[in-house]
Amino acid sequence: MLFFYLRHGDPIYDPDSLTELGIEQAEALSKRLSLYGLDKIYSSTSNRAIMTAKPTCEKLGLEPELLDFTNEHYALMELSYFSNNERKWLFQDGNIVNLFSDKEIIDLGDKWYEHPKFKEYDYKKGIERIAAESNKFFKELGYERIDGTGKYKVIKPNNQRVALFAHQGFGIAFLSHILNMPYPAFATHFDICHTGMTVIDFSEIDGYSTPKVLTLSSDSHLYREGLSTLYNYYVEF
Repeated sequence: MLFFYLRHGDPIYDPDSLTELGIEQAEALSKRLSLYGLDKIYSSTSNRAIMTAKPTCEKLGLEPELLDFTNEHYALMELSYFSNNERKWLFQDGNIVNLFSDKEIIDLGDKWYEHPKFKEYDYKKGIERIAAESNKFFKELGYERIDGTGKYKVIKPNNQRVALFAHQGFGIAFLSHILNMPYPAFATHFDICHTGMTVIDFSEIDGYSTPKVLTLSSDSHLYREGLSTLYNYYVEF
């Protein structure tokens, strides 16, 4: 199985939608995805994710299956903090990013949320929810996660190309779990741009699969269509 993780296009958060640029990004992405096709398309229940998936669904004649557990609202409530009466992701704060790189956090591994600095928050709940729902999702696709490892037992061979349109904040937790990387490590070293395409190979070897990233947050479709490549509002490359 090839698994495609797509972030939504340039958003309007209230009301939940896409900007004109976001609509153009979604169209550009659909052209790329339609070259080789998809077998299944899933989407977050947020409107901005559904709108991003729409052009691809129309080109391929597929209906998206909605996955509410991927909606960013839940992840934001679980993996954020308040600063100046504003809710922010953990990876948006320089002090927390620095803390995530400390040896004490690194040594805690997957139990990073047990660090005294986080005692007033229940980050464990969010991490465990995303892990449990993700495991259920991939089991339905034919891959049963083996706890304590980065491997999945292949319980149903799957040669399909499967896509999920969702979000940045949720995606960082989701991808870190799939790839068996502690959330602080993934959150401080990787990011996902608008309509960025991440592809993960679930090839089977002797009945098992160890997911491997083939590309992370690729935006070549934006270059192809001459759209802005301003990365998450702050740098163009």
